Amino acid sequence: MYTFSSKLKTLSFILMAVGILGIGFGFYSAPKDIHEVETLLAAESHGAHGESASHGEAHSSEGEHVQTAGHAATEADAAAKHEEHLTHVLHELQNKPWAALYVACIFFMLLSMGVLAFYAIQQVAQAGWSPVLFRVMQGITAYLPWGSVIFFIILILCGLHFNHLFIWLDPEVVAHDPLIANKAGYLNFPFWIVRAAIFLIGWNLYRFYSAKNCLAQDEANDDLFYKKNFNISAMFLVFFIVTESIMSWDWIMSIDPHWYSTLFGWYVFASFFVSGITMIAMVTVYLKSRGFLEYVNTSHIHDLAKFMFGISIFWTYLWFSQFMLIWYANIPEEITYFITRIQLYNLPFFGAVVMNFVFPLLILVNTDFKRITWVIVMAGVVILAGHYIDFFNMIMPGTVGDKWFIGIPEIASVLFFLGLFVFVVFTALTKAPLLPKRNPYIEESKHFHY
Repeated sequence: MYTFSSKLKTLSFILMAVGILGIGFGFYSAPKDIHEVETLLAAESHGAHGESASHGEAHSSEGEHVQTAGHAATEADAAAKHEEHLTHVLHELQNKPWAALYVACIFFMLLSMGVLAFYAIQQVAQAGWSPVLFRVMQGITAYLPWGSVIFFIILILCGLHFNHLFIWLDPEVVAHDPLIANKAGYLNFPFWIVRAAIFLIGWNLYRFYSAKNCLAQDEANDDLFYKKNFNISAMFLVFFIVTESIMSWDWIMSIDPHWYSTLFGWYVFASFFVSGITMIAMVTVYLKSRGFLEYVNTSHIHDLAKFMFGISIFWTYLWFSQFMLIWYANIPEEITYFITRIQLYNLPFFGAVVMNFVFPLLILVNTDFKRITWVIVMAGVVILAGHYIDFFNMIMPGTVGDKWFIGIPEIASVLFFLGLFVFVVFTALTKAPLLPKRNPYIEESKHFHY
């Protein structure tokens, strides 16, 4: 039985404590009204020597008239536009700590979801190499209920207008935007939150019963519980493939409600799926280094690394396919999605490609490297960080615009959820033996060699 290291437990508590403080600071430091925003903008523009703002709006000195398209606007119109701009900036700055929390929350929740999908695939495929890793996978998926509850609370707070992450939740925006209004039959809070509840409950029910059956199989005299797991895993994968796509539209793509991509569900799936597999490899390597998982050998690590490499290439294929087709077609309402990210998020946008494709390609293409522990850890850290950046790129432009920065709220949110993740996962690993001894393929898995 694995015992939770006191040092690791302490580390998880420290991460959560630092994360809570940083998240609190992010909310505390966000501006409360447009007067604070005006002060901030004035401070930023101080010393700019009359340069125009990035949005192309001319800021006149007090008492002057604003000139637009060669026509003199009245002072009332200028004041109204100025106030509208300040309100928009206020929403972006107030969204910043919320968006940081949202990105970290959904990333860790979907990471555990990726592990659950991988586990279900192993069950349905009746894979002979992976049963010695099943308890590691179940330990990681133990985070899913915790992540689901926190995420669902955030969704409810979005619906209660605690933030402006989803502009289609604002009745005033919908009233003045015909395109969003046409989607109101689907994008409305009651239907949206019910869908979220169905998805999260369905995923967690599978996680609960699959883990329960796997543990029951250890004490059984036949393979009944294994067969039950096979059946529910097959049903779950059908449920998952549908709900995963809808989830990606609801929770990520609808942040930019004027834009859509038919590849988006697959793209999001590839991102959290490779993150989940990478986390399996990282936890496995850690437990192995502590003297546990005696039957896990370099061939098991090699196969995990192959999946890390292969799904990284799959993610890149989807990234390029989505980008290239939209960029080449050059349809204004589609291309604006990438123009925003290239112009305002240039470093994280292209940096994610380097971290999620170039680096894994160069490191993990070598067969020998796939068996070296420090290489797996190094590649794993880069892949996980890269896919966090990928989620950052998907969510931040539609919520904070050009006001993005990886600062205290963003780092603190990652630290909090990382600490919670470590605590929940390694606590779960202490609850059951790390070897599912009665799995029909356990002997094959013990002696697996590639």
